[in-house]
Amino acid sequence: MDTNPAMAVETAVEQCLTLAATWKRWDGRPLVTKDNERIYTPHKAIRRIADHIVDHLAEVEALLAGVPTQPDEWHGSLLTFESDWARFTEGDLDEARQRLRRLGRTFALRYAAAGPAEWDTPRGDNWSLRTIAEHLTGITWYADQVGDLTKP
Repeated sequence: MDTNPAMAVETAVEQCLTLAATWKRWDGRPLVTKDNERIYTPHKAIRRIADHIVDHLAEVEALLAGVPTQPDEWHGSLLTFESDWARFTEGDLDEARQRLRRLGRTFALRYAAAGPAEWDTPRGDNWSLRTIAEHLTGITWYADQVGDLTKP
């Protein structure tokens, strides 16, 4: 397939932002995942979406450069920072739109620049670029943890 697999990441970003547009109604209470192991807030979801894209963008760059990837030392979803508890405002939504759209587009443009011949090239113990892009569409999971706050 010659369709850039990273374009699906841009689509996933838009799905996240559609939900984020409802988060100005957040009442400050934590939202607990179904497994009861993590809590989410609007700011935490945005942070995790951005961090996940950054993490895999760095991985893709390392793979294309033929150098080892940087070890994953993120705290990830395990920690909820003080800043995650802030009220989610129209300004926060505007900033999230700018940040996440730019990251999604940068990811897709990187794949476009690498070209289709690179998307399925075996990468040793690492995933192929196509598999990384397919995995990254799962960023919607973070937004789903907060959900659509216009629904009761």
